[in-house]
Parts: sequence; structure tokens; C-alpha cells
Amino acid sequence: MFRLWIPGHFLAVALGLLAFTDPGSAESTSRPVGPIGVVELFTSQGCNSCPPADAVLGELAARGDVVALAYHVDYWDYLGWRDALASPANSERQRKYAGALQRASVYTPQAIVNGRRDMNGADRGKVTSTLAALAGTVGGLQVDISLKERGDTIVVSVGSIPENLKGEPVNAHLVFVDYTPESTVDIRAGENRGRSIQYRNAVNRIQTIGMWDGAAKSFEMPKAELVQKGNGCALLLQRVDKDGRPGAILGAFAMNP
Repeated sequence: MFRLWIPGHFLAVALGLLAFTDPGSAESTSRPVGPIGVVELFTSQGCNSCPPADAVLGELAARGDVVALAYHVDYWDYLGWRDALASPANSERQRKYAGALQRASVYTPQAIVNGRRDMNGADRGKVTSTLAALAGTVGGLQVDISLKERGDTIVVSVGSIPENLKGEPVNAHLVFVDYTPESTVDIRAGENRGRSIQYRNAVNRIQTIGMWDGAAKSFEMPKAELVQKGNGCALLLQRVDKDGRPGAILGAFAMNP
């Protein structure tokens, strides 16, 4: 069973990035990537029901057609093991999701698909069937995102809203996520004491880099400020509500170093 928490208690894209470069040009363009969906797993090294979900996320990360991100939370640290990959920002993102999805509390392991549906992250069948069911529909990723390197700048190009979504209010953020592609942790205390667990795509930093109103738009980012050698990165085009809480993910792009 998953563990329930009751309230109260960034481009390392070492721009070998899947990019191809014209030798005579100062500009390079990334090869288009079209993931079928995004899976965000909220997990903890201190939760004994999380390792199966961590394994499922690892499988999704290896597929190549899914943006799979692991947000390690810190609210289980009191159980005896401080999660080495956790951050308060990850826990806060999960709490905001709980409000947006009208959940009374947060739990681990929680998987959220395309910012729309949540489920036990260890339920491989439910996670994969939800990805498949949303792909190619209005609940899937319908807005194109691409990157190119221009000197010391990274240019992110976001497409326009598709016809089938026009008429709906658009208030979306372009979110940059920095993650560590692989890490292995020897857990020496707590519920998973004695286990050595491999983690995939553990999130280090989340940063909103711009707003999108439905029109095709480009965003520029200084490479020097964003690149973390050896890391991977993802871009999520995500609706936000009036309170700034995360909602449906409309487009995504990810790459490893």
C-alpha cells in the first residue's frame, strides 16, 4: 500500500543534447522529440512502499517516449532516514497538485500523468494504460516544443495552441526542470534500511522561465546560468490556475547529457 501523509505532521544538457550542428554556423538546432506523455512521481527513500514505484519510473525513463521525472519529498525524513535527493520545493509542488486535483492529502508513491490524473506510482498497469489512453487526445501533449543553441543562449520555441483547444482560456507557464539521470543510494536507516536503490531522473530544481498565452512564442535562456554538467533537463508547458497551482501539461521536451 502507498504511504499517506496527513497535513500537519535545471542545461545540463551538455549541449551534445540530441542536437546536430552545422559546422559553419554559430547556431545549432535540437532534433525534435515527441514524447507521448509526462509522468511525475512523488517518492521518498524513507517510504517502504516506494521502491516498486521507483522501478516503474526507471522503466518509463528507459523507454525514450515518456518524460519521466522523480520528485523526492522530504516529509518522511522524520522516520529515520533523510532522503538525499529530496527538497522542500518538491514537496511543495506535490501539495499544490493536491489542491488542484482536489485531494485532501498527499501520499507516496504518487504518480501524476500529464498533470491531469494521479494514481499509485507502483501500479505499472494503471500508469502505462493512462499514458496510452491520453496520448493523441485533448488530454495528451498537443503543443510542440523545440530547442536550439545560439552562441551563449538557448532558444526555446513553443508552438501555438491547436484548433481543438481554441476557445478555452489559456494561462500556462513554461517550466524548466533540472534532474540527475541516474544515482544509486545506499540507505542505512529507516524503513528501507540495508537497501541499495537506483534512482532515475531525480529532480534537483524547478524554475518557471516564461508565460504562454496560446500564440507561438520563443523564449531565450542564458546557457551559463542553466547548464549543470552531467544533468538532464525537461521543459513542461503547463497550465496554472488562478492560485498558481499546476494543471494540465500541454507540451513537453526532455533530454539527457
